[in-house]
Amino acid sequence: MCKVSVIIPVYNTAPYLYEAIDSVLNQTLNDIEIICVDDGSTDNSFMILKEFEAKDDRIVVVSQSNQGQSAARNTAMRHAHGEYIYFMDSDDVLMSDALDKCYSYCRRYGFDFCFFDGDIFSEEGAKELSWDYHRTEAYQENFCYNGMELMDKMLDTYTFRAVPWLLFIRRGYIEKIGITFYPGIIHEDELYSVLIHVQADKIGCLRQSFVKHRVRPTSTMGKRYSLRNVDCYLTVVGELHRWAGNDELRISMIRKYSRYTLNAVFSTAFVLNFKDKFVAYFKLLRMGYVHYLSINTQIKFWIKSLR
Repeated sequence: MCKVSVIIPVYNTAPYLYEAIDSVLNQTLNDIEIICVDDGSTDNSFMILKEFEAKDDRIVVVSQSNQGQSAARNTAMRHAHGEYIYFMDSDDVLMSDALDKCYSYCRRYGFDFCFFDGDIFSEEGAKELSWDYHRTEAYQENFCYNGMELMDKMLDTYTFRAVPWLLFIRRGYIEKIGITFYPGIIHEDELYSVLIHVQADKIGCLRQSFVKHRVRPTSTMGKRYSLRNVDCYLTVVGELHRWAGNDELRISMIRKYSRYTLNAVFSTAFVLNFKDKFVAYFKLLRMGYVHYLSINTQIKFWIKSLR
């Protein structure tokens, strides 16, 4: 067992791989493994990964046909031996002391995971984000948060960020709750992040920025909003309701999350054309989730098509 497994799904990110992987190899914490899963890249990403693998025995390269980021991460988890897991995007850059500080912090307090901040840098042509990844100033360091209580506060203060690259997670905790990434959808991070938070007993906060996150025109966050975005968020909400079952505490939390998320989703989805709006709203009706939308959200969602 090594201290940390860094998991990197790779798909056609050759121009960024040298910078990304070098930032992991140059960590002050040396006892790590780096599991790179090439998810059917059509550029020279796989060759670059094999080049790294030949130079450093901490790197493990796995190749598979294109199945999406969820499947790539799940594949990597089957090869992971680290005490802790860090999920990194293949075009991001990790600060040199990130893994060392997170590992020491989680080990000291026995956290299931800790969360921290990140910086954004956008490429030309990428959609400008209306949020950032700085939220830890609202939380205490050296304090143990319960997952349900933390999620409740994050939703109330609009500080929940559904990205696994802002989390440093104990592998034993992942295995205990039996969680994997949901395949075949975008916004799979949303489902994973919620389930990681609400089932944890001990969560820590590090009030530092450890990762530089790149937003590209071709990335999920960099693209124009589409019907697929809405459809995948509805899948996430549906899966969370299924997870909640008949547990009153879970039901209460997922209802709150659904109001928080679906109002944000449908407020953004006003950019859809009328046909796609009809499809999205009909699915919302069929799933029984219309009551989560406020009147203001519904007006904003439909108003553009009435102009």
